[in-house]
Amino acid sequence: MKLLRVILAAALLASLLLPSFASAQEGSSLYVKKVENLPEDFIFGMDISSVLAEEKSGVRYYDFDGKETDLFRLLADSGINTIRVRVWNHPYDKDGNGYGGGNCDIGAATEIGRRATENGMRLLVDFHYSDFWADPGKQMPPLAWKDMAIEEKTEAVYQYTKDCLEQMKAAGVDVCMVQVGNETNQYLCGEKIWFNIQYLMQAGAKATREVYPDALVALHFANPEKADSYLTYARKMEYYQVDYDVFATSYYPYWHGTLENLSQVLSEIASAYGKKVMVMETSYAYTAEDTDFSANTIGDGGGIIKDYPFTPQGQANCLRAITDTVANRTGGAGIGVVYWEGAWITVGGASWEENHEKWEKYGSGWASSYAAAYDPADAGKYYGGSAVDNQALFDAQGHPLESLRVFSLMRTGNEIAPTADALEDVSLICDLNAPLSLPAAVNAVMTDDSRQAIPVSWDFTEEMDRQMHDSGPEKYEIRGLAGGMEAKCFVSMVEYNYLADYSFEENSGAWTFTDLGHTDELKIEDKKSDSLTGTRHAHFWSAARDSVEFTLEQQVKDLPEGNYRFTVSIMGGDGGDTDIYAYVRVNGEIAATAPLTITYYNDWHTASTPAFSAPAGAEVTVGVYVKCQGAGNGAWGKIDDAMLNSVR
Repeated sequence: MKLLRVILAAALLASLLLPSFASAQEGSSLYVKKVENLPEDFIFGMDISSVLAEEKSGVRYYDFDGKETDLFRLLADSGINTIRVRVWNHPYDKDGNGYGGGNCDIGAATEIGRRATENGMRLLVDFHYSDFWADPGKQMPPLAWKDMAIEEKTEAVYQYTKDCLEQMKAAGVDVCMVQVGNETNQYLCGEKIWFNIQYLMQAGAKATREVYPDALVALHFANPEKADSYLTYARKMEYYQVDYDVFATSYYPYWHGTLENLSQVLSEIASAYGKKVMVMETSYAYTAEDTDFSANTIGDGGGIIKDYPFTPQGQANCLRAITDTVANRTGGAGIGVVYWEGAWITVGGASWEENHEKWEKYGSGWASSYAAAYDPADAGKYYGGSAVDNQALFDAQGHPLESLRVFSLMRTGNEIAPTADALEDVSLICDLNAPLSLPAAVNAVMTDDSRQAIPVSWDFTEEMDRQMHDSGPEKYEIRGLAGGMEAKCFVSMVEYNYLADYSFEENSGAWTFTDLGHTDELKIEDKKSDSLTGTRHAHFWSAARDSVEFTLEQQVKDLPEGNYRFTVSIMGGDGGDTDIYAYVRVNGEIAATAPLTITYYNDWHTASTPAFSAPAGAEVTVGVYVKCQGAGNGAWGKIDDAMLNSVR
């Protein structure tokens, strides 16, 4: 992306990105509306699984007066009543080198639990049943279990869970809840069918009931925006009579849909199956900046849903809205919200190399190079530091942001006079052959999350305008000032396109899916973080191996005689052996093709066909053919930005 010049004072940037500190709760600058009907035992949790590795790496935490303090004490004083910790079976290679991510074995988890209990907080135990990260796309069994049949693995899960919890109980840890698996969307510990998965869930629940009979048993899923999938999970649990108390979900607002959808799906599950519900993971960014020389999962640039500013107040407003949804819009079944890794900040080195040394030695990055022994395709290639340091509730030096106060303020409220917090970003699409018109005003986001339009002055010249129109298709960032704050306008310059609904924004029916296999999902999806332009794209996914095969086509009417090229973009993963290509048919005959490929999330591949000739009155069809074997299971992908442009 080309960055168009604008110079802002360093003091202005500091005022936008850095928190303000107050020495007393009543002096907080944070606007927080009280959450009504909040039970005394409502879970305000934080996952701090990386904390021991952070401390070993030299990270220090401070209270609101700037004095060094114990993180656990500060969290308890700030309204946190529950600490969540992940447990991996054996996150070490054969030489004892840790895989990273906190090296969260049972010893580390027990120590975190002991410190939480000492400070009056309870522990929520998150068993991954894996040697390293488990999530919807990755549910590998521990190496010690990889060749076990389901009967043997079921016994292993039971015994392992029981042994771990007994160690915690012997250490005096107050466990209030146990997760049997982490984000188990149809997979768990290497098992891929519910008939087997339910045995593992039952085993974990049985062990929990025996060691901590008063603890709740939770099942944890992700992607609530796929409401039908969530209802399927709940039905499967009922069918197999899995013993659990809490249906828990991850909810990251960048990716996981609206709060209205979250409320609806959790309410329906709670009502139909009599379960408690909660948000087990969430977070939000306070800045787009990276602090540890290792890329973050969330940044700036207009590519994600950004319902709140990247500020401490934005974090607070986001968390308050989620809490209100869980507490008041789930039919009385909502029991809590857990913030994910709110203290996982930079280890403080002045370079990637300095930080990397600590990540490798202490496991304080998301993955070390040693993780290649277990996960060579992902962690073994892309190891590094914290990917969420810009979503922590602490700054890079370990000082708490004002947003840390939101947990206690949600119980009391702090409705002070609203002030401007940041500006909403603007996104525009402009044809290369049309004039670019920038808005005269932008919305200021107030601390109470209201909006006020204010005039904006863009740093934009006639020369910039000319260059943007002459340089071909490209994306630009234009900056300006409004109310003393930085304004951003993200502009996509595009060629004249003979296709209707080129980026699927209108969902107009111009495009036709033809399923040639048994693909589970073929649809137009509304998800900004997965789109190349706008918020919509064509989406495919399927669970079974060799089930993905389809075409996506548009018939072009009244195309003038001339020469053209067809361009389209795709991203996706888990493809295995694939046959994917863009094509053009003229009067029923293939006139041009171009190969496409899918690799991994957000790695967009763009293909343009060779130029082809279209006679006057010709019947022209453009399309994409996709066939995937599936890497161990099905495959998934997103298709966007289909262009049919004339060429000389």
